[in-house]
Amino acid sequence: MIKSELISKIAEKNNLSMHDAECVVTTIFDEIKNALAAGNRVELRGFGVLSVRTRKARTSRNPKTGATVQVAEKKVPFFKAGKTLTETLNKK
Repeated sequence: MIKSELISKIAEKNNLSMHDAECVVTTIFDEIKNALAAGNRVELRGFGVLSVRTRKARTSRNPKTGATVQVAEKKVPFFKAGKTLTETLNKK
């Protein structure tokens, strides 16, 4: 599913215009991004937890040239699925 399909489903299920549904989805995504950028975790009960993890600086290798390169420390998003989501995916 892509963002436009999500917007269409929300508009259809809640009798909203496409514009209103797009505003809802965009606002949700923006607030999640803002919370993660501020260093907070986002917990969506029944779905999962989004947080930020820091990868340490390291020495790596350029696969094309074989030269070693320094990779700086960086922050990356991390998602841990919630119990309900995991159970839904593993139904038999």
